[in-house]
Amino acid sequence: MTQPDDRAPARADFIARHQRVPAPAALPADASPRRYYRLEGTGELLMEVTPNAPDFTAFITVSNHLRALGLSAPRILAAEPDQGYALIEDFGADTFTRLLASGADEVGLYELAVDALIALHNAPAGAQIALPAYDEAPLFEELRMFTRWYVPNCAPGVVIEAFEEKFLALWRAALAPVSATREALVLRDYHVDNLMVLPNRLGPARCGLLDFQDALLGSAAYDLVSLTQDARRDLAEGLEAHLLRRYLAHRPGVDEAGFRQAFWLLGAHRHTKILGNFERLSKRDGKHGYLAHLPRVQRLCAQALEQAGLSEIIALMDAELPGWRSHRPQPSSR
Repeated sequence: MTQPDDRAPARADFIARHQRVPAPAALPADASPRRYYRLEGTGELLMEVTPNAPDFTAFITVSNHLRALGLSAPRILAAEPDQGYALIEDFGADTFTRLLASGADEVGLYELAVDALIALHNAPAGAQIALPAYDEAPLFEELRMFTRWYVPNCAPGVVIEAFEEKFLALWRAALAPVSATREALVLRDYHVDNLMVLPNRLGPARCGLLDFQDALLGSAAYDLVSLTQDARRDLAEGLEAHLLRRYLAHRPGVDEAGFRQAFWLLGAHRHTKILGNFERLSKRDGKHGYLAHLPRVQRLCAQALEQAGLSEIIALMDAELPGWRSHRPQPSSR
């Protein structure tokens, strides 16, 4: 059943105020509450969010910062936060996801994405932006997606509060090194769905960057994990290791051993979070398509926990959630 579009009049008024003539064409929605509409022939998109959404200002701030560094984020053409609308530059339709599906060079695309990260992390002002830290508060908020959504469904008999207390205590110790790090602007959803090829630009600027309104200051390893350990697709054999080597080769001042440890630690954290988030998207929002990716995320999570040396966390999960590696939730009937 089609839901009424209550914001259509407000959307039309915003477009008219900024003297845009084309009727907006809705683009496919994802897991976020944001909606995008293409204004055909203008090179612009209308971004629609909840009025006064806290991440609206962050989107504008991060976009301007990335562009000042010579990277490609959408230019903000007009914005009315109290109305929940912005006109932004339209990067077209060539997402990495679409290009990969059409047979584009996987290695070349991923190398471009890594080069954009290298440029961001090597920029002297890359982390000089007023954003919150990716510290224990957001890290734990994400882990609670696992304890509040995944755990009750894969192990219904577990007392959630008791498990969560033990689980978070182990993670507190494990995450201490990265939760105190403020070395990089972390975009947080750096994967092929949010990256685009801009063929008329050069170098790392050829990589169009999207969906960074949740950015925080934290470890430089996080976005590389997000890119190379993708919850939605498998990379070619050996490509992840190649990209990690490429990144480190262009950042000679980085302690390689420490970076690799942070890489696997944040991978374990991210996959744990995603297990809970995909279950939540299905149970709460009726977005069941994400459940198809759970076997991959379970495999990635087990691998990263092992590589990061998180043996106590593995032991706790195996003891109290014995089916966590193979849990197959069924979509709810909502």
